[in-house]
Amino acid sequence: MSMIHVTLPDGTVNEYAAGITCSEVVTDALGKKHGCIAAKVNGAERDLMTVLDGPCNVEGIPAASDEGMHILRHSAAHLLAQAVTELYPGALPTIGPAIDRGFYYDFAMEPIAQSDLKAIEKKMHELARRNLSVERVELDPTSLREHFESNPYKLEIIDDKLEAGDGSTIYKQGDWYDLCLGPHVPSTSKLMFVRLTSVSTAYWRGDQDREQLVRIYGLVEPTKEALKSTLNRLEEAKKRDHRKLGKDLQLFHIDEEVGQGLILWTPRGAILRQELQDFISHHLRRQGYSQVFTPHIGKLDLYRTSGHFPYYQDSQYPPLVERDLMNKLADEGCSCGDLSNMMKSGEIDGYMLKPMNCPHHVKIYASQARSYRNLPLRLAEFGTVYRWEQSGEISGLTRVRGFTQDDAHLFVTEDQLADEVLGCIELVQIIFDKLGMEEYRVRVGLRDPDSTKYVGDPKRWDKAEDACRAAAESLGVPWSEEEGEAAFYGPKIDFVVKDVIGREWQLGTVQVDYNLPERFDLTYKGSDGELHRPVMIHRAPFGSMERFCGVLIEHFAGRFPTWLTPTQCHVITIREEHKAYAAKVAEALRAAGVRVDVDDSDNNIMKKIRNHRKLQPAYLVILGDEESQNNTVSLRARNGDQVAGVPLDDFVANLVNEISEKISQPALVPPSAE
Repeated sequence: MSMIHVTLPDGTVNEYAAGITCSEVVTDALGKKHGCIAAKVNGAERDLMTVLDGPCNVEGIPAASDEGMHILRHSAAHLLAQAVTELYPGALPTIGPAIDRGFYYDFAMEPIAQSDLKAIEKKMHELARRNLSVERVELDPTSLREHFESNPYKLEIIDDKLEAGDGSTIYKQGDWYDLCLGPHVPSTSKLMFVRLTSVSTAYWRGDQDREQLVRIYGLVEPTKEALKSTLNRLEEAKKRDHRKLGKDLQLFHIDEEVGQGLILWTPRGAILRQELQDFISHHLRRQGYSQVFTPHIGKLDLYRTSGHFPYYQDSQYPPLVERDLMNKLADEGCSCGDLSNMMKSGEIDGYMLKPMNCPHHVKIYASQARSYRNLPLRLAEFGTVYRWEQSGEISGLTRVRGFTQDDAHLFVTEDQLADEVLGCIELVQIIFDKLGMEEYRVRVGLRDPDSTKYVGDPKRWDKAEDACRAAAESLGVPWSEEEGEAAFYGPKIDFVVKDVIGREWQLGTVQVDYNLPERFDLTYKGSDGELHRPVMIHRAPFGSMERFCGVLIEHFAGRFPTWLTPTQCHVITIREEHKAYAAKVAEALRAAGVRVDVDDSDNNIMKKIRNHRKLQPAYLVILGDEESQNNTVSLRARNGDQVAGVPLDDFVANLVNEISEKISQPALVPPSAE
């Protein structure tokens, strides 16, 4: 019997008989209660039942790890498909991937209701309890097609996979099987803790011209406790949904007659957005940025030169053609397809709704001769851009078609690159600090050396990537490198923030670019009198203002820090005779720059409090006899805690300090004693 050597993660090398499985190796190394659902063999993910026939490295994949959760979710999608096809024999499974927070599966079937999910979930639990073995089966192309001959959707996928040279495998659990490359859990018993969450519609392969399908979403966790925790987080997320809170707090409006993904900021929402803009603008001035403004459209040639057209055409609005030219082409019988081809080839020109600000800023740089003495040149703009998002992808503020970026582009020498990247990162850190967003990680996107999508000199890429690594290392927070995540023109640093309920959001970004200066032939005169090429840095600490505000609403559940709150104080009178003093208090607050709303209506005090609490002011200022006579105020915090007898002047001074210092939460009302 031949023997093989297997290396474990701790460096231990064990000798086993050839033909041993990953499951047996992991059990031998970690014990029977190892909690792994798959394994890595020489770094590649494999099923636990994979047979080992040569020397290799083996590492177990715990269910609760990132890799394990992906496998668990994908396996749960298969279980869902099995349950649906048993309950609805005419249903045709199409695709069922794992996604960030769960899984889904799309079916060609008659529509079902939310109430139908309970029966499907019950069937999934039944299948899980049957402890069906999950088996990988290799098939030749002919057999593969025979297995799915009654499902045209699977046949389409098979044809694509075989053409791409991918494997031809299925996974079986009981008598049911699905097309998949795996890996999967060893048995359905690992999928006990599932919950179906919603049902919707989707188009086959995301194409609105193809068949409409039924999409079922679900969750899975490795333990009962983990599932309960996830469901609690989801319930909390519902309460924090920025779309609901945005309406309740009167922050923004989306109107179908205006268009999906196009935000109407109300007066209250505009305050939130403007405060953020003013805050970052102060720091931009401190760092030596110059404010610029650019138009909302630009000529196609501009974006041809930058490389954005036609390569990113699918995510852009269709080009605009001058009226006279359009009339001429129409008279000549030009079709839409002909027009598109002529635009791509450059035979005719037109204009584009601006998909990004960078080519415009490049042209500002190129508008005059530059010297090394002028660098770094830092150009900043709160510029609105437009992207074509599919209707099904649009979501409140977080996925829109028109959004404003706190955009800036820095033109620097190579020697200045590292320091300027650090300066960009400082801005992001200042924002997170003032907003109390303390938990975040950094992701450094690098090029994939095997890909051809990246442009520019490899040596320059090396220098830019080293600068990004050094900057990330200096931050003192967790960071990681991800090959293949760089922009096509250079590496980038992304900031991924964890909110108060544990969700991650990609917000600020810093990107290094050698490509655009080359494409636009940008130069500066160096100290040697020769012309040199600058390096360009793209940075957006907020990213999209819309997306950032959406995340902020959910992070704070609408209870913003005092400096961001649209109306910081709501002044409420107990009776009519307190109106005059209310006017005095409001005047003192407004004179100090505080945003105030006054309610001196005839409603009783409890009704006033209920009405005004809905808008989440930092403080309710309640005025009665004692306050009027003593020139004091009574304050009520958002949680109901109160403090009375605060001298008006002291309150105004302390409030102004809280606002100017940008304290992360209102703090002028001491917590009540328990």
